[in-house]
Parts: sequence; C-alpha cells; structure tokens
Amino acid sequence: MAAPRIVIRGLRKSFGRKKVLDGIDVEVGVGQSLVVIGGSGSGKSVLLKCILGLIEPDSGSIRIDGEETVGLSRADRARVMRKFGMLFQGGALFDSLKVWENVAFGPIQSDHIPEAEAKEIALAKLGAVGLTPDVGELRPAELSGGMQKRVALARAIAREPEIIFFDEPTTGLDPIMSDVINELIVQCVKQLGASTISITHDMASARKIGDRIAMLYEGRLIWQGPVADIDHSGDAHVDQFIHGRAEGPIRMQVTKG
Repeated sequence: MAAPRIVIRGLRKSFGRKKVLDGIDVEVGVGQSLVVIGGSGSGKSVLLKCILGLIEPDSGSIRIDGEETVGLSRADRARVMRKFGMLFQGGALFDSLKVWENVAFGPIQSDHIPEAEAKEIALAKLGAVGLTPDVGELRPAELSGGMQKRVALARAIAREPEIIFFDEPTTGLDPIMSDVINELIVQCVKQLGASTISITHDMASARKIGDRIAMLYEGRLIWQGPVADIDHSGDAHVDQFIHGRAEGPIRMQVTKG
C-alpha cells in the first residue's frame, strides 16, 4: 500500500484560552477524499489553515508526502504549496479579471506559463466543468452562483494539483445545483487522482464526495470512518449532527434579543 499523502499527529492550536484543535490525529491516503464535518466554531477552517501553513500550530506534526511541514521556511513552504489546489468558500473569484483570467491565474503567476498557453489551459478546465469558451470572456459578476462555483472549481484544478481542499463547496446553492457541483468534484478529482480534504455542513455533499468522514467537536475528532459507516457511528453527537436535530448533546448558543 502507498504511504498516506497527509499524516497529522497530535495537532493542537489555541487562541488565548480557547482550545480550537486539541490533539488531532488523521490521515489522508493517495487519491482519497476526506470530509471533515462539524458545527460552526468546531475548528474545521483552522485545521485547513494549519495544513496550508497559514496558521502555525502550537504543537503537533503535519507531514505531506512524508515531509514535515510544520516550521518550514518560506521557500520550502512555497515548494510544498505547489502540490495544492483550493476551492474557497464563496468562490473568491477576482471581480476585476475575466473568467478565463481567474482560472489561468495560478498557471501564469506561479508556473510562469505564457498567457496564450495559460488561456488554452483555462478554457480546457472550464470545459471540464461544463462551461463553454464564451463564458471565459465574461466577468464573475455576470455569472450565476452555480456558474461561479464551476469557475472556482476550474481554477482549483487548473494546475492539476495532487491535493485539493474544498471549503464549503455547496454553500449558497440550491439542492439541484449542489448535486451538480458535487458530481463535478467527484469527476474532476477522479481524473486527477488527487487527494482531497473538504469541510462542509452539507451532509448530502459529504456523502457524495467523501470516501471517509471525520467529525470535529470541541476541538477533537470524535469519530472518523468510511462514509457508509456514519449512520451507525454509535456516537450521539454524530447522530444529532448528521440528522440535523435540535435535541441532543450538542447545544447551540442562541442569543436572545
């Protein structure tokens, strides 16, 4: 068996007295899709930012393809980051750039590919997510929410990364468009053979795009396993979350006005 692409051990991060990550242990195999679920404030985004090197953990290990990445120099971090692609929550497209320029941004800026060649790559990736070349000449503001997500996905795969992160990929979309995006993610990831980590509140999305699911609660991974096993987790917190029940051990903080 191939060695895991990502191995995280004992990861901890606090902000003041708040323990956001409290001893995280998780692995992602080559070509495997891990979905991290959990309520708002459970530490999902902080986990991604630690892996990306945007936040320095207080302690613990993050190994990418066997290389320790905690404490890397800026140059080594830049080298490791070439393996990554990212679909940001909300798309995070550049309003001032045409669609094709958004998709070609990585190849041009990071890989120094000539503009004409980068445009060909961009149009090919737009085609991979079901968008025609004429869409490439539009601005993001001229697109629907679903089309913007497709463009964001095309940008995430433009450099054919080995590892892709998906941050709430279906936020703001109706159920049908959400399923379209989920299906495109599955197809694109399979074609690349990439390893992925996704964070989401959307259980339909988690079940569709994930091989494994891990649930964060109060800074700890309280359950992880194959997608098929989550309905029989035996954990009351997991059961409450995946079924969206108000009653259960998870208590939401509600401010009364």
